Amino acid sequence: MDLNELFNPNEFAARHLSFKDEAELLAALGEESMETFVDNTVPQSIRMPSELDLPEALTEAQALAKLKSIAAKNKVAKSYIGLGYYPTRLPNVILRNVLENPGWYTAYTPYQAEIAQGRLEALLNFQQVCIDLTGFEVAGASLLDEATAAAEAMAMAKRVGKVKSNQFFVDERVYPQTLDVMKTRAKYFGFELVVGSLAQAAEGEYFGALLQYVGKDGDVADLGSVIAGLKEKGTIVAVAADIMSLVLLKSPAELGADIALGNTQRFGVPMGFGGPHAAYFAFKDEFKRSAPGRIIGVSKDASGKPALRMALSTREQHIRREKATSNICTAQALLANLAGMYAVYHGPEGVKRIANRIHALAAAFADALVSDGIQVVHEVFFDTVLADLGERAESVYQNALNAGYNLRRVGGNRLAVAFSEESDPQELAELVQLFTGKTFAAKSIEGRLKTDLLRSDDILTHEVFNRYHTEHEMLRYLKKLEERDLAMNRSMISLGSCTMKLNATAEMLPVTWAEFANIHPFAPQEQVAGYREMLAQLTGFLKAITGFDAISMQPNSGAQGEYSGMLAIRRYHEANGNPDRNVCLIPKSAHGTNPATAAMLGMKVVVVDTDEHGNVKVDDLKAKAEQYSDTLGALMITYPSTHGVYEESIREICSIIHDHGGQVYMDGANLNAQIGIMQPAEVGADVLHMNLHKTFCIPHGGGGPGMGPIGLKAHLAPFAPGHVLTDNGSESATQGAVSAAAFGSASILPITWMYITMMGKQGMKQATRWALLNANYVAKTLSEDYPILYTGKNGRVAHECIVDLRPLKAESGITETDIAKRLMDYGFHAPTVSFPVAGTLMVEPTESESKAELDRFIAALKQIKQEVLKVQNGGWPQDDNPLVNAPHTAANVTAAEWTHPYSREEAVFPLPYVRENKFWPSVNRVDDVYGDRNLICTCPPIEAYES
Repeated sequence: MDLNELFNPNEFAARHLSFKDEAELLAALGEESMETFVDNTVPQSIRMPSELDLPEALTEAQALAKLKSIAAKNKVAKSYIGLGYYPTRLPNVILRNVLENPGWYTAYTPYQAEIAQGRLEALLNFQQVCIDLTGFEVAGASLLDEATAAAEAMAMAKRVGKVKSNQFFVDERVYPQTLDVMKTRAKYFGFELVVGSLAQAAEGEYFGALLQYVGKDGDVADLGSVIAGLKEKGTIVAVAADIMSLVLLKSPAELGADIALGNTQRFGVPMGFGGPHAAYFAFKDEFKRSAPGRIIGVSKDASGKPALRMALSTREQHIRREKATSNICTAQALLANLAGMYAVYHGPEGVKRIANRIHALAAAFADALVSDGIQVVHEVFFDTVLADLGERAESVYQNALNAGYNLRRVGGNRLAVAFSEESDPQELAELVQLFTGKTFAAKSIEGRLKTDLLRSDDILTHEVFNRYHTEHEMLRYLKKLEERDLAMNRSMISLGSCTMKLNATAEMLPVTWAEFANIHPFAPQEQVAGYREMLAQLTGFLKAITGFDAISMQPNSGAQGEYSGMLAIRRYHEANGNPDRNVCLIPKSAHGTNPATAAMLGMKVVVVDTDEHGNVKVDDLKAKAEQYSDTLGALMITYPSTHGVYEESIREICSIIHDHGGQVYMDGANLNAQIGIMQPAEVGADVLHMNLHKTFCIPHGGGGPGMGPIGLKAHLAPFAPGHVLTDNGSESATQGAVSAAAFGSASILPITWMYITMMGKQGMKQATRWALLNANYVAKTLSEDYPILYTGKNGRVAHECIVDLRPLKAESGITETDIAKRLMDYGFHAPTVSFPVAGTLMVEPTESESKAELDRFIAALKQIKQEVLKVQNGGWPQDDNPLVNAPHTAANVTAAEWTHPYSREEAVFPLPYVRENKFWPSVNRVDDVYGDRNLICTCPPIEAYES
């Protein structure tokens, strides 16, 4: 008996992959071994010259123990730093049943609304919270963070405003990280930022303005007159408002603003060293068709029942392509759900009690300081007290630090103390002792918010915020919503380009550890040694995988990664005296966010043709590189291509761009077809973004969070994002930021660290091979019934394949949408519909699905083909068949009258396996056109659902 085998360090890979299926899958493809399969699938010209330089695998227990020892090097202090990040309490019933529940975190973006009604309702609740607190008619379903939301507001102001000026006014009281991101974004939009006091706001001609409410140092100003003055000149006014303060303060809409934005982190979401957090974005109804991000709307289904869906789909930025002013294609859905449920659970009285408690503690602290002769700088504040301590400031700061409190230095003599939901009377007394040396004596507290600043309208009046205040009721409400959604805990989600794979429990556990979750992003450096060590190790892993010299962890989504990579290229050309290198070549097959990103950076998009196999036409690329040789800035290319094939000419493509002075940006959406087989940097890419929520197992969370770090070659490394408040330890530290926090959504990075650590060098290489094996098995098996649109070497695909439905549609009249909806009756989420080619399905089975699950999915599509043929041959009417009526609900099947030419059995149990694990869509097909024509993005009354 071999003792080493009994302690198998590679056990995790066997749980992530289905090793037992290897022989059958290879046999189905006519291959003798995995090695020959890979040789016959991947061009030799792109293969790595060396082995993958990663550590050997650790078991789940070993990896968790190692990460725990690293996390222990972080110091969880009592955070009174503020600046938009605060300690908070996520109710345990929400923690366990949403944040830690795969039924919520493994779901995909709700493009298929009929099987996403639960999280759509949760997001609608979030929108209602934002609408109630801001006073506006419309709110989105979340953006990435407050800083990028402010930048989106600036771009939106230009779109909707009429003032011809290119100047945008920024209140000097905004958070420094917000200003940092806005400066980065404004430069390439051609906007001039004018930063000044509120008094200076009336002095210029601005197309837009951003005002802070509450100011970075705690003051609450009456913005009404300032806004009125700006509005007289036609300025579009955005207000960045603390979400908790809005529970008490007049709404931005009542103050006269046009847009309100901010972070909802205070509604139960951990600080997490900077994220992920959902930003809110609310605005006047007249701006709804110009808004960034997503809006959830109320429509109706085919039976007339209320049904939710993502509204105004043409606002999706990847559809606008180079005409876009934003490249947003994700939200922070999981975090928005947490914040919305926080409001549901606490209700209006609960959130008022929390907000009043925070303010009362701050007011009591200020009173104690004033009684001791210490100057409190602002008379009116919400949660943050700014004290002028003169020469004592540094000693008080250090004494507080030694006592376990993080305060914020403001200049040489001032300290800011920001109270939070976690603050309590004991901490108040200890802080008073640290500042005054005296014992705090409780007494009656006078609030510091003037009556004319307080809101008089009711908030959170909808029944959903007044119904679920016991844990039992809340638990059942969350379970009811979860059961309306199809997520990865039910069946595979085969979305091409989106990579819905196993998110292992061991990877998820560290996210809620206090040592990662409860750290402020601007905590003192000596308190975050554990984060630094984990980030350094993860950086090393990603360098080894991709071959790049440097990694930036700041971008907090894939689209942000695109932007950051192209930003580095723009900065590089400028530093070399070539600011006019602004032409960006983009193949027709590229992701739609690519041209949107290039446009945001002031680049001219030139489209490169693709051939009948979906590959870049090298001759057309050469001609255009030659034509724009003097101004060529970059090529944006996805590899393997968006068509799911390895392009054998990739090295030549990169050389052509370099020969004409350009840089190569590689879109890393398909990195899961590269690891251990090829390296992007080695084949010629200069910069690459990595979707950690795809290849590296961070779950989609129903539409976010994501992370999009970038890998850079040495010459581009100095131009990666920096951060105004955090020395990020790199040569790019002085460069402007792209996200509010230096390391983006840092608290979800342990997921990727755990994945790579448990897989090890062999497991990561095997994952790529299984992704290719599963995709080719699906492609070959489905090709018996459907054409596979593009193939590469030896008729093989890479990690995904495009199923062409157009011939079947032409012959039968059954559309790709009908087939997508019919898959719901079989218990499956549809593959990617009509991208990158209209009338197709793009299928990506991923490496973590077993042959049994693949066979169930294949059987569904084969049976659907027979159903289509029955319509085509006249067996079922064109307008009344299981496909055009899909999906079918339990209400359909139990209806007293059944008039369809197919049976109830055929409708809902089309194959034997479906009966064993039936998923019932909660609504019939949703009417998108009705919803767009009658846009409602607030919560309907409960009776609407019950009727």
